[in-house]
Amino acid sequence: MKKQTLTRRRFLQNAATIAIVPAAVLGRVQAAPSNRLTVGLIGAGGRGTGVMNSFLGEQDAQVIGVCDPYETHFRDKTAGRAYGWKPAAEMVGRRYKTKPCAHYTDYRELCARKDLDIVIIGTPDHWHAVQTLEALRNGKDVYCEKPVTHFFAEGQAVYREVAKRKAIFQTGSQQRSDHRFRLAVEIVRNGLLGDIKEVQVGLPGGTHNDNGDTTARDYSEHKDYQLWTGPAPLLDYTFSRHHRNWRWHLAYGGGQLMDWIGHHNDICHWALGEDRGGPTRVEAKNFTQTKAKTYNAPPHYEVHCEYAGGIRTSMGPHNTMGMKVIGTEGWVHVTRGKITCSKPALLKPDFNPGPFKGYLSPGHTRNFLDCVKSRKETICPAETAHRSITPGHLGYVSNTLGRALKWDAKKEQVTGDAEAQKLLTQMTHRKPWTLG
Repeated sequence: MKKQTLTRRRFLQNAATIAIVPAAVLGRVQAAPSNRLTVGLIGAGGRGTGVMNSFLGEQDAQVIGVCDPYETHFRDKTAGRAYGWKPAAEMVGRRYKTKPCAHYTDYRELCARKDLDIVIIGTPDHWHAVQTLEALRNGKDVYCEKPVTHFFAEGQAVYREVAKRKAIFQTGSQQRSDHRFRLAVEIVRNGLLGDIKEVQVGLPGGTHNDNGDTTARDYSEHKDYQLWTGPAPLLDYTFSRHHRNWRWHLAYGGGQLMDWIGHHNDICHWALGEDRGGPTRVEAKNFTQTKAKTYNAPPHYEVHCEYAGGIRTSMGPHNTMGMKVIGTEGWVHVTRGKITCSKPALLKPDFNPGPFKGYLSPGHTRNFLDCVKSRKETICPAETAHRSITPGHLGYVSNTLGRALKWDAKKEQVTGDAEAQKLLTQMTHRKPWTLG
């Protein structure tokens, strides 16, 4: 079966290189089943099914399995639109006008399928690395939501495994595939703002309020909750921090800092040419404690960095949402749906920013599928995503220790601070789930 998977990829790769190939082969109309890339989803919540839906719209991809610990669950209430493996499988069936697709509660069973090419990971952050590594070791290419991992050292493990296996990996940092963000990057990289002095990265603030029922219940014997918790500590179940609201507790996510750093700081790194680099200094400031009963992520936070050449950046809700790059000859600000500049002429549709051209993606899902066929690197591969969120990991360490950190991006090490380095690389995985 592995040979069949490789043959399908090779066929599509070769077809894309022949000028006279009909559009049907390139996915403009429904591709023959034997020529489609097969896809499985892990994490059938709101975000996971949203990503899966983008694959359902691609004619050369076919979703053949979904996985979630829960048959049915809801994002914020106990009513409304349902999520879980059953609604996801039914969604696939409606799209293909067939019976619901195969479903699983244990991701390892899905990853073990020999007829599967691609795995989408849409689970909470604490699951990303373990499930990504399982998929990679089963020979799959991976589309994983951001942030790429929960722990810093997990990110290193993931990008090194991707490189080792020559796998194709796409991170769900969809802004890289948006033309406004690419234009902002091209304006900066072509020197149209002069020497860059500062970048202001605006991220959302967190919450002081619990979202829903905070009653604690012992669900340690519930198989679905065990599977949902996975490598995280087995906390008491509370509705207020389950499903959509898990991100406000540091056992599962990193609050709004880590939820959004993979978006706007990712563009900051792209603009500064730091996709394989990082800051030289990181300092946390003004982290606050939440008043919520069931959360512990900071509602307010600031991470201040320095990069080569003395460029200063800051991240947090104190900045306007998006990314603003300030140079000696002007500024550009970009956020979702909007780009502004001190030099409006640079934003005219017919303006050519210069010789540097950002990676042109036809769409985030489309880019990934094209790269699976061509075996070229995606617009947001694993190491790029890992390095984009590294300042957030360092910010949490800086806040915990109460001091600034010097960072050697090439070695990925804190300089002259063994305590900080140890804390940065520390991981906790509840047995039996480990990085393997």
